[in-house]
Amino acid sequence: MRAWIAPVLLAMAACHSEAPPTETTAEALSPAVRINEIADRYYEWRLATMPETAYFAAIELERHDGIYDNSLVALQKEHAFVDGLLAEVEGVDGASLRGSPEWITYALLERELQSLVGLRACRNELWGVNQMGGWHLAYPQIASLQPVDTPAYRDQALSRYSKMPAMIDVEIENLRTGIEEGYSAPKAVVRRVVAQVEGLLAVPAEESPFYSLARRAEDPAFSQSVRELIEQQINPALERYRDYLANDYVEAAREVLSVTANPNGAECYAASLQHYTTLDRSGREVYELGQSTVAANKASVIEMGESVYELSDFVEIIERAKSDPGDRFATREALLEFSKDAVRRAEQEMPKWVGRMPEQAAEVVPFPPHEEGTGRSAHYNPGNENRPAEYRIPLDKPEDRSRGNSESTAFHEVWPGHHLQVATFQAIEGLHPVTSLIWFSGPGEGWARYSEALAEEMGLYTTVTGPILRRAWPARGMVVDPGIHLFGWTREEAKAYMAESGRFPVSSAR
Repeated sequence: MRAWIAPVLLAMAACHSEAPPTETTAEALSPAVRINEIADRYYEWRLATMPETAYFAAIELERHDGIYDNSLVALQKEHAFVDGLLAEVEGVDGASLRGSPEWITYALLERELQSLVGLRACRNELWGVNQMGGWHLAYPQIASLQPVDTPAYRDQALSRYSKMPAMIDVEIENLRTGIEEGYSAPKAVVRRVVAQVEGLLAVPAEESPFYSLARRAEDPAFSQSVRELIEQQINPALERYRDYLANDYVEAAREVLSVTANPNGAECYAASLQHYTTLDRSGREVYELGQSTVAANKASVIEMGESVYELSDFVEIIERAKSDPGDRFATREALLEFSKDAVRRAEQEMPKWVGRMPEQAAEVVPFPPHEEGTGRSAHYNPGNENRPAEYRIPLDKPEDRSRGNSESTAFHEVWPGHHLQVATFQAIEGLHPVTSLIWFSGPGEGWARYSEALAEEMGLYTTVTGPILRRAWPARGMVVDPGIHLFGWTREEAKAYMAESGRFPVSSAR
């Protein structure tokens, strides 16, 4: 995730202050001590107020009964805390830290806090309906990660998930407020989230992802408590949420995809772009750079197509790759085994390409049933010394999935992609732990995209279509995203532009 900062840190160690500085002593402390002390406070605050983030950053918690306070009152307190901390960070002489671990802490923390302030323009708390990573997907996954091996841990699990219905009810009220103030998610997104929640509700309690708590505990009394919690509290709250989205919210939600339909939408888009990329680059600049990059990629595809298929038309080359019957899967099992094999081959080859291999393992894990076919894409979840990392993949409609794309995605997510990034980063000594909580998509996904090309240099592709299709896709998001949000692209235009790349099956473009 942050392997891009690793080289300057290999022989360094961070120092930490023993107590927070007072107003009279802060200026007397060295910049390194000051930034570590500020990072300590942000780290402690983030885990205290948003403990769920620990499970996705592979951080071990002392307690496992906390839940995020999503109330608007709590949000105002968060704003005050972030503003104060940002002022302190900006008062540190960052240039004096160059070359040290504290330099990295300073840079990441400053950008993180600035991003949090900038994103306030979006008012995300008022339209937080998200089919790619919403809370309704996170909490079932946390249930599979939450420790339950002692009576104390089991009590904490029951405590956490008994708080979930109240959190859901607050979420509904936040969405109501959003509608009143003109904020909403797109109807298409809302419908996908409804489908995902219905997937959670469609199974008996013993098959619910929340029941992972009971399956792993082997405690009959605890299992009964978990079952009752699911049936009497969690599922009724999910039903309330589903009913509100399906019966009320979707009718009031915006039809258009562009965030500019929300108040302050243009400001929100600019802040989001800066947050994800960490760059001060306008949407138009991203759009134009994306167009030139796509043009160069298409020329590369044509060069390969002439060599492999004796075709010189981009569309014909992609159609030839997509129509190759040998590039598809007959069964879900075949797709899963192919992906596992790609990860195994890449792992075996990696020691020839890196000076030090991280020891942490990575597993290929199928999507749970409630996430299948709902628009969520394959993704990586970090591990730690107690559990392996996970590459989670959808297995629905295997006949629509390309072997070539499956290879490039495996290399993107695991070796030499995100897993190499994250596991290498976790093994570096001297970093402040706050750096494990801070993630920016631009540098993170940039490495993973580069890894798709690196895998080609490593000779990892066994397909003809993998190298072709992986060239056809990159930078299209740089065109489509500002195209939708800034330049009035329709859904059909976006679907056609994405489909031209051959990266995803037509069935996934909704």
